[in-house]
Amino acid sequence: MSGPLKIDDTMGAAFIGVVVAASLWGVSCVQVWYYYTMYPKDAWYLKLLVAAVLIFDTIHQMLITHTLYTYLVSNFDNPLELGNLVWSLLVEVLFNGCTALLVQCFLTFRVWKLSNKSYILTGAVFLLVLAEFVSVVVYVIKSLKMTTFAELTKLKDLSMAVNALAAAGDVLIAVVLCYMLQKSRTSFKRSDTMISKLIIFTINTGLMTSICAVASLISIIAAPTTFIYITFYFTLGRFYSNSLMATLNARKAIRNAGEDESMSVSLRGIQRTGLSTANFKAPTNNIAIKVESTREFLRDRHDLYPGLPPTDEKIDMEQMDATVSRSDL
Repeated sequence: MSGPLKIDDTMGAAFIGVVVAASLWGVSCVQVWYYYTMYPKDAWYLKLLVAAVLIFDTIHQMLITHTLYTYLVSNFDNPLELGNLVWSLLVEVLFNGCTALLVQCFLTFRVWKLSNKSYILTGAVFLLVLAEFVSVVVYVIKSLKMTTFAELTKLKDLSMAVNALAAAGDVLIAVVLCYMLQKSRTSFKRSDTMISKLIIFTINTGLMTSICAVASLISIIAAPTTFIYITFYFTLGRFYSNSLMATLNARKAIRNAGEDESMSVSLRGIQRTGLSTANFKAPTNNIAIKVESTREFLRDRHDLYPGLPPTDEKIDMEQMDATVSRSDL
């Protein structure tokens, strides 16, 4: 008599992936609601981007839920069906790829703006993003012609390429953005504080997608006969959507943090000796100089990068507002 069927590292891993993805989908929905509530005046293309990402995320969640339901509920008493492919398991790859494409294109556009429209940097990033999406499309087309997991192993190299390109693209985008932000530093506290926060934020938002893609890649190599890699791949799209929403929703917080760091210099005429009540009755010069400086290196709208003021100028500039007040006490 054979023992119980072991599916911990196959359907068990897929189940964990679906549950985590569902949780992150809920977080994404809350972030989308917050975005439309707090940023009603955003450009139409940003609102459309957010809507498209949420739609793709929702469809992907429905597909992976259908996959799990088919294997664990519809075919509960038919373990042989576990070796066959379900169409939804294959199609979900396409919608995950669409989510990644939209988010990475948004980040690529930011690279384009911050790099002074550098064709080399932007082109390198976009080629990786495009190569990843093309690999996803090819994978889906080929996999839909297969019927069993045994056949699907023939696409192992292509699956590895998808995850490797995703990780490489995310890392390159983060490195380029951090480099361009670092170059934009000035000697003014407010702008440098904002830039430091943006660099940290850029690293953090790109870190989870990179880790997830690398973990999926390692799982394919180390445990190709299991579904451990599916656990990470199911959640990859959610990390993309949540990183996008976190980036858009953090703009006001980062901008306000920068405004709190304005410099104030006070120059006062003080008599160091003989201070008394009578001294304060005499005329005294009091000059207060407040200098606020902002390095503005985006040219179109502030929504292209969180926390930075908008400008329509074609060159980088510094605005300095000085207020001098003179009073006689």
